[in-house]
Amino acid sequence: MRVGKAGWSVAASLLLAVQGQAQAPADPHLDLEQIDGAKAMATVKAWNARTIAALEKQPHFAEYQSRALAFLSDTQKIAQPDRVQGGLVLNFWQDADHPRGLWRASPIAAFAAGKPEWRTLIDVGALGKAEGKAWVFKGATCLSPAYVKCMVALSNGGGDAVVEREFDMTKAAFVDGGFTLPEAKSDVSWAGPDALYVATDFGAGSMTDSGYARIVKRWKRGTPLASASLVSQGVKSDVSVGTTIIVDGDRTWPVLVRGVDFYHRKLSHIAPDGRLMPTPLPDDADINDVIGGRAIATLKSDWQGHKAGSVVAYSIPDVLAGKIPAIETVFEPNAHQAVESVGSSRSLVWVKLLDDVSGRLVALKRSDAGKWSGQAVALADKSTVHLDATAPDSDMVFATVEGMLTPPTLYRVTPGEAPVAVQSLPAKFDASNMVVEQHFATSKDGTRVPYFLVHRKDLKGPVPAYMHAYGGFELAQTPSYLINEPYRSGPAALYWVEEGNAYVLANIRGGGEYGPAWHDAALREKRQNAYDDLYAVAEDLVKAGITQKGRIAVSGRSNGGLMASVAMTQRPDLFGAAVIGSPLTDMKRFSHMLAGASWMGEYGNPDVPADWAFISKYSPYQNLKSGVHYPTPFIYTSTRDDRVHPGHARKFAARLEDMKDPFFYYEAIEGGHAAGVEPKEDALRAALVTTYLNLELPQSPAK
Repeated sequence: MRVGKAGWSVAASLLLAVQGQAQAPADPHLDLEQIDGAKAMATVKAWNARTIAALEKQPHFAEYQSRALAFLSDTQKIAQPDRVQGGLVLNFWQDADHPRGLWRASPIAAFAAGKPEWRTLIDVGALGKAEGKAWVFKGATCLSPAYVKCMVALSNGGGDAVVEREFDMTKAAFVDGGFTLPEAKSDVSWAGPDALYVATDFGAGSMTDSGYARIVKRWKRGTPLASASLVSQGVKSDVSVGTTIIVDGDRTWPVLVRGVDFYHRKLSHIAPDGRLMPTPLPDDADINDVIGGRAIATLKSDWQGHKAGSVVAYSIPDVLAGKIPAIETVFEPNAHQAVESVGSSRSLVWVKLLDDVSGRLVALKRSDAGKWSGQAVALADKSTVHLDATAPDSDMVFATVEGMLTPPTLYRVTPGEAPVAVQSLPAKFDASNMVVEQHFATSKDGTRVPYFLVHRKDLKGPVPAYMHAYGGFELAQTPSYLINEPYRSGPAALYWVEEGNAYVLANIRGGGEYGPAWHDAALREKRQNAYDDLYAVAEDLVKAGITQKGRIAVSGRSNGGLMASVAMTQRPDLFGAAVIGSPLTDMKRFSHMLAGASWMGEYGNPDVPADWAFISKYSPYQNLKSGVHYPTPFIYTSTRDDRVHPGHARKFAARLEDMKDPFFYYEAIEGGHAAGVEPKEDALRAALVTTYLNLELPQSPAK
């Protein structure tokens, strides 16, 4: 979910009028939108203290926390190849000794042989200590083909706003007098050895309503940023404007990306003379990579005879020459499939897809006649497949495979050969008495909704169920190893299953499990479909005798936090607990809080009466009512979350407090939208969530 910063203002302190009604009264909790306001922080600290005091005294809290920290800090974990460039594999690594992480590199040959030779580029913790900053590494953009010069992004506290600094890979040091950008939500890419494309905060009027850059300039080395030349600019209602540089062997192709809204963007190739040449693609398509001068793109809607969800290709030189390029079909998914990601290597296009939510990997090659054919890679079923890294000078790629009960294995994949394990993790828990099943529920409108169910083989239901879902932004929820899910409260799911309960991952509409149509079915006025899917899964569990009404916890974060808070308010009869993480809750104000304006393509515009008419039906903050017996929720967020404003979580808790309804609340000071920077923060949250679930749900007879 992309989000940005928009200032709180007195003018926004009143709710806008609902169509046909008088102006609504002032929101009594607007002060909680002042992120570091004295009153707001005093309230947060009091809630935090109350929650910690109540939960840390529960049985097994210390055991849950220490075990989670051991899991999350374990040095026995996959060294994920974040990128392959210049003969090196880059990796960001965190462990107990380096909680802030190491950015490091190994020669590719050593890494592919399973014997990496790591050289530390940046010790983030040591850098922060030396500079007096709470630095969090946010990635790097390096100049091809030498990959010596990089622009490194660092966040002070974990938010999306970053400082950009030029770094020398050979010397493993920042460049004295090199390119530097102050803290902002910036976008940078290399325009040559001595120039950058820069989209950043250039001063008044240079940012969009979503808090991202509106203007892109070309900045030459040795000149002040103020003298940078204009490349392009959007309008304030855009989400953002930026550039991306796609490497194609020894060539690069710069692309200007103007995000009109969250799902529509104007894409233009930047010609060598600076002219902008629009792509032939529709505005909802994405360019994924380039191979042999051909852009590889995915479609979100039917276009020129190509089905939504398909992968297509066209010639960039033809576009730059002013010609209308031929559009080639690279891959077309069937009704059970969805393309998740696409990358290219020296001569192949790699498509990572879902087939009934199980991961698949396919390699495709183009014939001289422009026809594409592919071969699937033999990988495990009911698993998540990560296409970790491809390289422009080789057809060897790296992919990681994991399942809910199967630890991750990193594979070296070469066309025509069986995948070779580079690194396999030992099991971190005993899964011999556990099983993963996939089931399908029937939603209110007849839609078949898949979900994964994990439980002990000796399950004797009904037992409490812990159900996680997301349902938005075309992001699929796939089955990953139970301890590796900080986004889903880390090892909490494992503890829950070990103790005889049921864990469920629900693949509700709004996500990307079945491609664009699955997402579109829950957009805007169709949002209720996602929630109906969730309830259908819960009721299917009850019907199957796995659990009972009132013994189900719903869990979600970000858009999933919205989903969990909606479930709590709409179906308090069905759910006995709700884990509400980094949520949106005030859907009347969301477009005025930080970068909420960028999500109006997903939810609608609450300032438009016709849109508010359907948003208001589910907006959790407005739909809390006195006298209703709601489940007691566990709400968490981060003060430094500059995506989803912490005011959403705070205000939801405050309204519950107004009604004298109980709740648990924990707000991490650092962490940004991740609600945690170091493993100890994720471990604490796992312990809090688990003890909360044990406290709120009737316990399984199997315990």
